[in-house]
Parts: sequence; structure tokens; C-alpha cells
Amino acid sequence: MTIEEIKERILSYKAAGKKIFTTSSFQTHSIVLLHIISETDNSIPVYFLNTGYLFPETLKFRDQIRDMLDLNVVDLQSVIPKSMQKDRDGKLFFVSDPDHCCSINKTQPLESILASHDIWINGVRADQSAARKAMKVEQSAPFGVTRFHPMLEWNAKSIYEYRKKHNLPSHPMALKGYFSVGCEPCTRKIDPAMQEREARWYGMHKTECGLHTELINK
Repeated sequence: MTIEEIKERILSYKAAGKKIFTTSSFQTHSIVLLHIISETDNSIPVYFLNTGYLFPETLKFRDQIRDMLDLNVVDLQSVIPKSMQKDRDGKLFFVSDPDHCCSINKTQPLESILASHDIWINGVRADQSAARKAMKVEQSAPFGVTRFHPMLEWNAKSIYEYRKKHNLPSHPMALKGYFSVGCEPCTRKIDPAMQEREARWYGMHKTECGLHTELINK
């Protein structure tokens, strides 16, 4: 979709009385969609899933972008304290059961937001993974929500060109070789032969946290 098409679609949802929200991990590639939203309607809530395991640089970058674009950023956290996020051997779930860790820190906290909204603007791109390549621009999600994927056909080159045109900053970890930045224990620097998402949960045969596999109707 073009920038104008994205803006028009968002405004059409608003005109129809739909309750809209977006989510963001505040990575470098996330900033383009946030910039477009800020120019369209900066009152749209931007939910940030603060797992408690994020890089300090991500939190600082979130605040920087929030202030720069005047966004309505809302933190979401799990109701389960970290002291209870352990298996019977005392290991934190990100070590022994990363899928469960993602579930209680990312997908479950978002469920109440889905239940109270109509449209979820989501910045997934088809070039990021096989699961995302199979998605459509509009797709249904639990609780009757419609997922809107305006960036689906964008790619790394078009993201870079937009950022350059609008002088948008990159995540500080990108300068250190981290191009897909998630939770600190489950993120590593990318190797030249890797695809963008392969640096996440390295060696675990896992490339998604569940937001785009569980919170979507196929």
C-alpha cells in the first residue's frame, strides 16, 4: 500500500466509528508505520509490550520516538510476576520454555486490548518470515478484531528510503549488529547469511512470539 492509501484506510476506519489501536516493538523498521500514524491521527494508542526482558536501549528508543512523534504510547505488562515465571527446577521460562514465556509476556497481555477494540494496525512485512508472507492486508483476529497490515508489501529497501527521506533514527542496537531486536536473552547479532528474524531465539527453531501466529485467524 502507498502512504496515502494507508492514511485513507485509517481515516475510513475512524469515520466508521471503529476503535483502533496499534502495537509496536520500537525497532528501526517499526518507525515508518509510527511516523505515518502520527501524521494521520496521533491519538491512536500505541501499545508497547514491555516483557521486562528488553534491552535498556529499546526502552530509551521508545521514549525518544514517543516524544519525537508525539505518540500515545501505553505500556502493557504481564500480570504474572517474574518470581512466578519459572519452571519446577527454578529456571526462568525463557530458558526452559520460550513459547510459554512469550505467551504470558506478549500474547496474553494483549488479549484484553483485542477485546475492547475493532482494528489492530500491525506493521508485519511479507519479507520477514514465511508466516508473514502468507498474511493478507486485512485478516480477522480473536475477539472479532480485524488486523490491518499496511506494510505487508513493503521491504527493507523501502523502509530505509522512507526513514532517510524523513530523517528517522535507527534503534541504537542496529549500530551494534542487531537488526531484529526482541528480549535480551533471546536476541543475538545477525550473521551475514541470516535472514532478519533468524537472530531471534537462535537455535530454538522459533521465529515468532505468538502475536502473529496465535492472535490471527487463518
